Amino acid sequence: MIAFAANSVLCRVALTRTDIDPAVFTLVRIASGAVTLAAIAAVARRGRKMGGGWPAAFALFAYAAAFSFAYLSLSAGAGALILFGAVQATMVVTGIVRGEHLAPGQWLGLAVAITGLVALVAPGVSAPPLGGAALMAAAGAAWGAYSIMGRRAADPLAATAGNFLRAVPMALALAVVAAGRATPPAPGILYAVASGAAASGLGYTIWYAALPGLGAAEAASVQLSVPVIAALGGTIFLAETISVRLALAAAAILGGIALVIASRPGRR
Repeated sequence: MIAFAANSVLCRVALTRTDIDPAVFTLVRIASGAVTLAAIAAVARRGRKMGGGWPAAFALFAYAAAFSFAYLSLSAGAGALILFGAVQATMVVTGIVRGEHLAPGQWLGLAVAITGLVALVAPGVSAPPLGGAALMAAAGAAWGAYSIMGRRAADPLAATAGNFLRAVPMALALAVVAAGRATPPAPGILYAVASGAAASGLGYTIWYAALPGLGAAEAASVQLSVPVIAALGGTIFLAETISVRLALAAAAILGGIALVIASRPGRR
């Protein structure tokens, strides 16, 4: 979870303290993640084919690109909170559309979480910029779609490695079209490599190694820590402040999602 939260902090640091373009950051992040995951998967899969598919790769690219551009204006904590809320909302709403039935407690939790998200982005002095919030919500929807498509993967690590590799040409096309400068700064590149190789590549590898030992509710619950860790990282490394509005919205969003998880039929 620290690795996942680090993506927010690394991206925000790179975009605010170096001159790297968000499109180039996206390219370097995806490319370095692809190299790391491909190397790990090559050792782990022992002759098995690389997994993934083009629809999932596009969802991955859309998430990474929207994520980078959103952090031009969002703080690390607010961005991670919007991202996490949008991911969970996408997955819950998709389940409802597909015919899944929610328990009363889940409906209550969903309503509380949505209320918190709306309160966070509603106009006001301390509200995050609407454009950045919309981009991060789109990133969350893309990641939610990616997660849904990857649920049935027999080898999640190989599938993720294949999707990262397929996303590289998409990110390259974006960088060619949207990059603001021809020569990106070295410090920004280093932050992007750290985000792709360490926070993404190694982070996913550790997550997939830990996942078999976690129940579904435990796996979902532990992810509630990501926005909190990202907000703390923002205060430590970027001197960002945690406003009362952000704290209350976080309590509502994370509490609502926790209620959805805890109220699943068959859960105690």
